[in-house]
Amino acid sequence: MTSSRDAILAALRRAPGGDVPLPDLVARPAPRGALATRFASALEAAGGRCVRVADSAALEEALAALPAFASAQRRCSLLPGSGGPGFALDEVDDVHSLNDVGFALLPGEFGVAENGAVWVTDAGLRHRAIFHLAEHVGLVVPAGQIVDDLHAAYARVELAARGFGCFIAGPSKTADIEQALVIGAHGPRSLTVFLREG
Repeated sequence: MTSSRDAILAALRRAPGGDVPLPDLVARPAPRGALATRFASALEAAGGRCVRVADSAALEEALAALPAFASAQRRCSLLPGSGGPGFALDEVDDVHSLNDVGFALLPGEFGVAENGAVWVTDAGLRHRAIFHLAEHVGLVVPAGQIVDDLHAAYARVELAARGFGCFIAGPSKTADIEQALVIGAHGPRSLTVFLREG
């Protein structure tokens, strides 16, 4: 007696096919502005927000205008001179005490235009949980550090060099079996990426 599994596998083996050519992954030069525009659109489609800033002063102005930042009772920043007064994350001994952080301003290494994701690592970071525990997260990414797609992104990732790294695209999202989308249930309620020119 033939099992369903065997029947399915036999049908697949009989099916016409052959090798499918791999996509051409030769780097396509794209204008820098085009990558940033694609990145912003993809991030917004994922529920995040992209704000372009010229320099540190413009970043401070953009932060002050952001309701999530202005209303945060407890803030931290890993960008020297940005994000105003807050507590020093590297002085926190117990990661559980980060459960009430309202806004965290953190560095991102590079962004991906294809899906709006930002690569973050634990470089210079004592508690990597801050990426996921803060109620609202701001990532600062150099505007010139946007790559086209995940193929280009993975070429830049050095897994052996760091103890932790991940892509973050938008705020925390989950959907149950009824497909009711909930934002912020398991992590940040919002993600703002600041693309900084200078």
